[in-house]
Amino acid sequence: MAKILVVEDDKDLNKIISRSLRDRGYDVMSAENGIEALEKTETQRFDMIISDIMMPKMDGFALADSIRSLDKNIPIIFMTAKDDKASKMFGYSIGVDDYIVKPFDIDILAMKIAAILRRARIEAEKELAVGNLTINSDERSVSIDGEEVNLTVREFNILFKLLSYPKKTFTRSALMEEFWDYDSSATSRTVDVYMVKLREKTAHADGFEIQTVHGLGYKLVLK
Repeated sequence: MAKILVVEDDKDLNKIISRSLRDRGYDVMSAENGIEALEKTETQRFDMIISDIMMPKMDGFALADSIRSLDKNIPIIFMTAKDDKASKMFGYSIGVDDYIVKPFDIDILAMKIAAILRRARIEAEKELAVGNLTINSDERSVSIDGEEVNLTVREFNILFKLLSYPKKTFTRSALMEEFWDYDSSATSRTVDVYMVKLREKTAHADGFEIQTVHGLGYKLVLK
């Protein structure tokens, strides 16, 4: 049973979301602001965080940034009334997995939760098979139709990340932060060059396509 933390300062909405998710079989806890949520994440393990953005004491952006310093992999969904590109780009840059805009249908939120939790479980697996491509995280190997594909360490890590989260958009800045760390010579153009190389090396893979999301970054789409 997945354990979810719902962070929302509107008490009525918090109760509605929490009750609906419990009815769907999730173990749910709630918090009414970012400070309370952060305290809970420091003492308990959650499989997902669902958070409002505009909250007292600590907003959703600050909460997500703090959580990412503790756990780089826990999925985070933002509930927001701000359906603007700048907010989304900033959220993606600090590691938010998805957005849902208020007001929303609880069934749509439940579908997003199930999809993202499924992706997180895939990432935890040691081996992925997508179409005729197989990637093994323990052996650090990639093969297409049984033939090994020669990837650098960074190319491997980027491909495994994209395959683990199909349809999720990764901004160039988020990719740079995760895979280039503090390499001052890396730029957004560096990310583009690596994506070109990955597309060339996986050109014969028949199960996915690496797509450019204009103005943001990249995502992998299953065929």
